[in-house]
This record gives sequence, C-alpha cells and structure tokens, in this order.
Amino acid sequence: MIYRTKAEKFFTEEERNRIKETTNAVEDITIGEVAVMVVNSSDSYVNSSDSYNDAEIVGGVLLSGLISFIITVLYFHSSAWSYVPLSFLFFFPARFIFQKIPMLKSAFIGIKRREDAVRLRAVRAFYEKGLYRTKKNTGVLFFLSLLERKVWILADKGIYEKIEQETLNKFALTVSQGIKEGHACDALCKAIKEAGDLLANHFPITPGDTDELSDEVMTE
Repeated sequence: MIYRTKAEKFFTEEERNRIKETTNAVEDITIGEVAVMVVNSSDSYVNSSDSYNDAEIVGGVLLSGLISFIITVLYFHSSAWSYVPLSFLFFFPARFIFQKIPMLKSAFIGIKRREDAVRLRAVRAFYEKGLYRTKKNTGVLFFLSLLERKVWILADKGIYEKIEQETLNKFALTVSQGIKEGHACDALCKAIKEAGDLLANHFPITPGDTDELSDEVMTE
C-alpha cells in the first residue's frame, strides 16, 4: 500500500480535475500563469509531522506535567520528590504524541509564527517550482498550508505592477473560508476564476501565448 500524505489526500481525484480545468479556463483568457500547491506544514526547519519542534516541546512539557500531577496527587500524596522525576519520565512519550498528531501542537504555534512560516514557505515554493521563470513575470501561486490552516497567494513582479497584495489576500480569504466550511475545492475554483477575470483585465491573452506551468495540483 502506497502511503499518501494529508496534502496528497486533501483533494479527491475529481476535485483535482476540477481545479485543473478551472486553471486551464483561466489561462485561456490571460497570459497570467496560475499554480496551486498544498503542503502539510510550512515550518522552515523540516517538513511533515516533525515540524515546529518548539511547539512539540511545550506541548510535551505541559502534558507530562499534567499526567505527573494527577499521578502524584493520587498515589504519592502530592510529593514534589515524585512529581519532578515523573514529569521527566513522561515528557518523551508526551512529546511523541504531539509529534505524531500534528493538529495537537497547532495550539502552541503563535499567530505571527504561523503567518510568517506560511508566507516564507510560499516564497520558497514559488522559486522551487519555477513560477518566477514565466516570460512576462505573471506567475501566481495559490498556496495552502494545512497544519496552519492558512492560505497565501503570491504573485510575480509583473502582477504586482498592476495588482496589490491586499487584493490577492481577498482571494486567499475566500479559499480559507471555504476550507473552514468544508468546501475547499468550490472555494478554490471560485477564487481562481475571480483572480483570472482580474488578470484578464490587466494581462489579456495574446497570440502565441503558451502554457508555461503545470496545471496539476502540486503537493509536498
């Protein structure tokens, strides 16, 4: 059996095809190049479930402390001599739980930390996937980071000459809201289409324009 990450399973095959078709339709009316990427986590240190080590440590300390406190009260008459070694003993399995269940540690990741991590990871993806290499500098990345529950839309310099980041953030908000309400694909397709209509106003299709980027949903 082939293991698939949460990012790879986030959209069904049918939904992936819908997103691809929507992207194709948008690129029929604009020279803008749209790409979609979904990742498990945006932490800059490592990826997947091993990310946000500091959040794992804080969660592990609190959970082990709670377990140790309960055991100490019930069996050791609230003795500090029992509480301290028990806290140390339970820390490692407690941290392991947070490591294996990423959503638990999300409560210990600050809002600014989340936003900075997603923004920086989106920038990294923009360059890793070659979105900066379009002829007219008109690449646009829809970046979804699942652990942080954040969406970031990043555009190349050609787009920013006409469209501000605040406008792109409105499309990101549409996708974020759709994810929260359980219809991520519908919201993403809507945002791609609306962004495409805006791009078409500033960057209409020209003769000889070619599809420079893959329209498949990228994952990591």
